[in-house]
Amino acid sequence: MITFRRLEALSFLHSGAYCGLLAAWLIPGAHGAEHVLGWIHGLGWIGMSLLCLHAVRARIIPLWLGAMVIIVGGVGPFAGTAAFVHEDRRRSRASRGMV
Repeated sequence: MITFRRLEALSFLHSGAYCGLLAAWLIPGAHGAEHVLGWIHGLGWIGMSLLCLHAVRARIIPLWLGAMVIIVGGVGPFAGTAAFVHEDRRRSRASRGMV
C-alpha cells in the first residue's frame, strides 16, 4: 500500500543513495561503488517516478510534489526529498488549523 510516509521514506533513501553516488564519484578508485550506486539511483528514480505517478492519480500526494520527484528527481533527488519535507510541514500546519 502506498502512503505519504512510505513515499517520504523512500525519497530519503533515494537521496542517500544519490549522496553515496556523488561521494563515490569524488573518491578515486571507487568505480565499483560508483557503478552499483549509479544503478541504485537509476532504478530508484524509475521506481519512485512510477510510485509517485500512481500516488498523484490516487490523490495521496499533490501534483506539484509528484512533478518534483518525477521531473527533477532524475538529476537531483534532493529536490524531491525537500518537497516531501515541505509538504509534510504544510500538512502538519493544516491539521493544527494554522493554514
